[in-house]
Amino acid sequence: MSGSPYGPSQGFAGPPLPPMPSSPPPAPPDAWRAAAVALLNLSGLGLGYALLRRWVLMAACWTATAVLLLVTVPVDADGVPGAALAGYAVLLLLAALHGGFAGLRTRLARPARAPLALLLGVLLLAVPAGGTLWYRDAHDEAVEQALLDRLDKADHLVATSGRGPFTSAESDYRSALEVYRDLAEHLPGSRAARRLPDSLRTYYTTVGAPYGHRDYCGAIEPLKYLRTVPGTMPKDRLGSLARWPDDRLATSLYECGSQRLTAGGTDWDARFGDLLNTFPRSAAAARVSPAVDAAVQRAEKAVGGSEPCTAVAQLRDLDTRIGALSKSSGDADGTLAKAAGRAGRSGDAGEYACGVQQYEDGDFEAAQKTMEQFVSGNTNDRNRARAQKIAIAAEVAQTLPKAGKKLPTTASGGSISVTVKNDSPHDITVLYTGPVTGSLTLKGCGDCKAYTLADTLMTGFKPCSDSGRNYPQRTISLPAGTTYFLHKPNGSSTATPASDTATLRPGYIYTECAYTTQTLGSGI
Repeated sequence: MSGSPYGPSQGFAGPPLPPMPSSPPPAPPDAWRAAAVALLNLSGLGLGYALLRRWVLMAACWTATAVLLLVTVPVDADGVPGAALAGYAVLLLLAALHGGFAGLRTRLARPARAPLALLLGVLLLAVPAGGTLWYRDAHDEAVEQALLDRLDKADHLVATSGRGPFTSAESDYRSALEVYRDLAEHLPGSRAARRLPDSLRTYYTTVGAPYGHRDYCGAIEPLKYLRTVPGTMPKDRLGSLARWPDDRLATSLYECGSQRLTAGGTDWDARFGDLLNTFPRSAAAARVSPAVDAAVQRAEKAVGGSEPCTAVAQLRDLDTRIGALSKSSGDADGTLAKAAGRAGRSGDAGEYACGVQQYEDGDFEAAQKTMEQFVSGNTNDRNRARAQKIAIAAEVAQTLPKAGKKLPTTASGGSISVTVKNDSPHDITVLYTGPVTGSLTLKGCGDCKAYTLADTLMTGFKPCSDSGRNYPQRTISLPAGTTYFLHKPNGSSTATPASDTATLRPGYIYTECAYTTQTLGSGI
């Protein structure tokens, strides 16, 4: 039996093998690899996680980027909300930090070499950088378009407002001006701001359009408004427009005032006052005094026309208004003060013609008042004597209208004696008119008393018949014809004036008697 020299066969037993690992062992730390993964994640595409085979995290990066694109595109003037940008930036930073930490000990799939991956990460940074530049340009363009749209809306608002009156359009004009001012002050470099000069020229011509249509009164308020614009706009934006309204406003104030003055309006002096105080050295201001003089001349001429009272009222009004205008404007050369004085004097003189017209029209109360004013204010006027006669006749005619059929003359005296007696305890004035007109006064009768109504009803009642009584009396000479008498008490007596109508004929002696009952009576 054969056998091994070494005895029975036995197996060889070496040292035990280590167990197989469940995953590849970690790679040694590599800073270049970590940097590559971090840079690749900063691209926003999650490519660093792709090299590490972290697919879920890569998908998260893609999702975040997609959401940002949905928020950003299309680009508008409002831009992306700051919170969204901040959130996305934080997400990219976290992805870069986390990717860099994970890539420190994790082998890359492809490209396996860290330097190549790092180069790829640097190149891919162009993606967010280029996107940022594109977005900035797109956003700038969107802002420019929004500003241009805003300017277009303001221009359109101005155009539509110009079709209506300024009073209703002023608020729209101010709204448009706010847009122009905002562009000029806060966005001077924008394309919209570069269009402002054209828009402002259109704005001024539209607001001031009434001047171009020769609506001078309607142009005043718009032009005054335009003069306030330089106080709200940068002056370098307005240029010559800042002075554009001045000459136009001066002309409008003159033309409007002149039109109102000619037409008898009531606010012409306010227009001229504005002109003289605002533009005292303008050519328009120099035309005020001649216009006022011409108005005074027209009113003076009208005194001799068919409406003298209207002309006198105009002269009185001119006197007042020109005088006030002279004081408010300075009137350095005194021409306005002279015109006011002339209007006042002409108004005084014109009262005579006015009183005559009132008398002839049967307005005896007004005629009396006018003539009395004329007499007291014109002591040297050639018509003063006749005005006194007309005032007396007008007072008589208020009680005896027939007395006012003819305008009194300055004639006096006559061939018929009339003795006027006062059988009244009151002082009286006796007014008479007819072929001649005049008045006289008589003292009260000291021994006389007022008659009762019963006395006057008794048969044979005849006042002024007591031969033993010394009646205050006066004898006047009157021509033949009808004379109208009015007896009125003087002082504080409340007796009612009485009247009498007498037809005087040659060859007779007449007595006119005044007495008092409940009213003042008369007899002849």
